Amino acid sequence: MSLSQLREYLPTLLGDALLSERVEFGELTCEIACKDIKTVCQKLRDHKNAQFDQLIDLCGMDYSSYGEEDDALLGSGTQNATSWPGSRYAVVYHLLSLNHNFRLRLRTELDNDPPTTESVIDIWPAANWFEREAFDLLGIIFTGHPDLRRLLTDYGFIGHPFRKDFPLSGQVEMRYDEEQGRVIYQPVTIEPRTLVPRTIGKDVFSRANADIGHYNGGGE
Repeated sequence: MSLSQLREYLPTLLGDALLSERVEFGELTCEIACKDIKTVCQKLRDHKNAQFDQLIDLCGMDYSSYGEEDDALLGSGTQNATSWPGSRYAVVYHLLSLNHNFRLRLRTELDNDPPTTESVIDIWPAANWFEREAFDLLGIIFTGHPDLRRLLTDYGFIGHPFRKDFPLSGQVEMRYDEEQGRVIYQPVTIEPRTLVPRTIGKDVFSRANADIGHYNGGGE
């Protein structure tokens, strides 16, 4: 089965759980209803026309400041002119079918608070650390995970550092206290700072150059 044939077959296989699909960068992306994500993953692994037997990656997304960098660069004066229209949080799954030699990207939005979805560790054991990482850094809860705890930060860490509203300087810092003879935590003493955006979309960069009179191309 080719990727185009899979795209045509997915509505039959997934039914109402498939909200939409599109092809980008030569890969197929499917939007899946959150309540159906585990059922969908099970079908995609087990059905003979899919056989996605490997979970390559799983990551969380925070869209709360989506578009703000572009607006700031253009200086449009319209706040959140290109803001994200959907839910703040989402989970993205990257799947690989070795038998059919193609990849599939699943994306599901999380509407609840705290952001919650079902674990897929029973389907792909590789999801274990991926889900723990998303829980640690973004606070996404995966129900059914047997050992959902922090992975990259300290067990006593406060907050989730990949959330867009988490301060760049953090919330606490640690130092060795001579009087107590041990390492202690204290409120962070670094002044808050705002960084210049480092990632700029090509379309925004081109429009910004045009607005300030820069010529992007060859010249004498």
